Amino acid sequence: MADTSTPLSKVDSAIDHGDAVGKKISHRRASSSAAGVKTMTELEQEGAEIKISPETQHLNWKINTSPSTVEDKELLKKPLCLPLVRKVDLHFPLGLEVTARNLKGVTIKDALDAIHKQFKKKQDDELDAPYLAGFEWDKEECYSRFVVHQKKTGDATKSSSKKSKKGDKEAE
Repeated sequence: MADTSTPLSKVDSAIDHGDAVGKKISHRRASSSAAGVKTMTELEQEGAEIKISPETQHLNWKINTSPSTVEDKELLKKPLCLPLVRKVDLHFPLGLEVTARNLKGVTIKDALDAIHKQFKKKQDDELDAPYLAGFEWDKEECYSRFVVHQKKTGDATKSSSKKSKKGDKEAE
């Protein structure tokens, strides 16, 4: 029988090698996510207040159309909320929940993409309230998700201005 009291040198070198591999993995993770971007769990532990971008209320976006149909493309690049988060669950009042993800911080476009993926095959008449009205964060109910609000019609000012133009033409 071999003497088991002497440690094996291969095991020792494997442990040293394992430490080096562990360092590489942690380095890779750090580079894949942007600095200052946190998870909802981390924010909840810190007790941080989350502010949702108010621009989401003025998008006039129909949830079964592509996010590229939003008139102001610059709004899509803005963060969905501050502080930046890697992922957020978007909860619809009827129970549907979708998740928007981005390692560099969830943007408005990421949220619209997640919503659109669920509704792109729905026809207009299948949707009770087809327009996005905005998001709400209720930390009392659930810290880690935003409630999605919808409305029945798009931006009223644009449709009324078109009607007034038609009326002006008919009057001439």
